[in-house]
Amino acid sequence: MARAGERLYNPIQGDWMVFRETARDTGGDLLSAELIVSPHGDNPLHVHPHQEEHFKAISGTLGIQIGDEHGRLGEGEEATVPPGTPHRWWNDDDQTEARVLVEFRPALNTETYFETLYGSTRDGKIDEKDPSFLLQHAVTLTGVNKGEIYRASPPVPVQKLLLAALAPVGWMLGYRDHYPKYSGAEATGADGAGPPSSTEVMARMAVIASALSVATLFLLRRIRRST
Repeated sequence: MARAGERLYNPIQGDWMVFRETARDTGGDLLSAELIVSPHGDNPLHVHPHQEEHFKAISGTLGIQIGDEHGRLGEGEEATVPPGTPHRWWNDDDQTEARVLVEFRPALNTETYFETLYGSTRDGKIDEKDPSFLLQHAVTLTGVNKGEIYRASPPVPVQKLLLAALAPVGWMLGYRDHYPKYSGAEATGADGAGPPSSTEVMARMAVIASALSVATLFLLRRIRRST
């Protein structure tokens, strides 16, 4: 369970997140956090279908895109992203971090998404350059965070079909929609301490491939006998 003061790091995006108020603190109305974006850190264009996201710059300068509009937030400046609106942020400064207060309304299970994503990337268990990243997202976004976040493209219905197809594969390989290691032992539905290692994934893939091979041979023999 997320708690105020919890600090998360995402090496892929180059940002830190420190929770200020969690879903438990606000009765589910709000998740607020301080977002610290390293020089040249950024994230992809994405949407939150059911949440409003609000930014208020604390220090440095944060670049932000909301829909087709591009802008920059300096100290004290604010921006609000309506639900379902594509948006992204970045810090193109060479030396200075950008610090902003970010708020999600309602909180939903977004804190669990951040704990899973940031924890898994920090520990090197998933990497956006290999299938682990997509498989973990497929399991998470069809589970505890279903319907909460999508990329801006391809169209959301296409993403839903892709995630639904990949999620069973991810589950068979050991991925879960959240983990006690990151979300606390009291997080219901999490199985295992943390994400599987690459060695564990490869071992499970070998078992699945072997099982499919045996099943294929069995079916071929049945077909031959029947003909």
